[in-house]
Amino acid sequence: MNMDSDNTIAATPSQPDAPAATRCGLIAIVGKPNVGKSTLLNALVGQKISITSRKAQTTRHRITGMHTLGQTQFVFVDTPGFQTLHGNALNRSLNRTVQGAIQDVDLILFVAEAGRFNQADAKVLSLLGAGIPVLLVANKLDQVTQRSDVAPWLQEMQQRHAFAEFVPMSAKNARDVTRLLGICEKYLPEQPWFYDADELTDRSERFMASEMVREKLFRLTGDELPYTSTVVIDQFAEEPPARKGQKRLVRIAATIVVERDGHKAMVIGDKGERIKRIGTETRVELERLYDAKVFIELWVKVRSGWADDEARVRSFGYD
Repeated sequence: MNMDSDNTIAATPSQPDAPAATRCGLIAIVGKPNVGKSTLLNALVGQKISITSRKAQTTRHRITGMHTLGQTQFVFVDTPGFQTLHGNALNRSLNRTVQGAIQDVDLILFVAEAGRFNQADAKVLSLLGAGIPVLLVANKLDQVTQRSDVAPWLQEMQQRHAFAEFVPMSAKNARDVTRLLGICEKYLPEQPWFYDADELTDRSERFMASEMVREKLFRLTGDELPYTSTVVIDQFAEEPPARKGQKRLVRIAATIVVERDGHKAMVIGDKGERIKRIGTETRVELERLYDAKVFIELWVKVRSGWADDEARVRSFGYD
């Protein structure tokens, strides 16, 4: 500070502000099946990258989604719902995915339905150690009829685990999602970004094709079709635009794998109507996701007992 001739105070010219440090970190999203983890991931990323349906165990892979906002890059890891009811090879693979995802992250979002907690929630919570901060995301708040019931439930939850913070919210509410991003940011270290600012996921277009087929399969068959049905991409080929101004063409051939002949008939539907609809809805969604023209062919094959066969589970893309 300087004193000038008429005794007024003249401010010393300020130094230019140093550029704000970039933040980046891994955030695991965990919880039992069907608590809204994939819906939350899609909301946090700002675009659909993880499939959703009412069927438990829709998510089967570790799916990474990125959201870069200002100087901060959030790297979210969506995980399968931890399975406690079935001990087959497929579920053992899915549970290993969950356990691996929580080992080396900066923050964990433990997602539970607001006001509810059962043995399946407790099993997931028991996997979380004390070394990584955990936020309790009390999801589906919009479905709670008596909001006054949530406060005592939160107190009970604090007794179950030393949560860093509570975040009652709905993944369908944009303001709640923005608030959650602001809370997560505090826990991320100052370090360079892991990905380019415009990247949304580390998963390939081929992988997303199989996931979208599986989503439509489950949504259009409901509870009739066992969760063990899966999808294998047999062919994925790209063709450049024929002329300027046109979109590229993506050709996809996929096989839906079921365990019984009756399931095959169910997927195909009367006169092939159901499998045709699965293909159409998948094509429409992939064209939006890829910004391309998509041609897709679907077949159905029976592979009895594949979910109990370790080698076949691996061959179908499960670690």
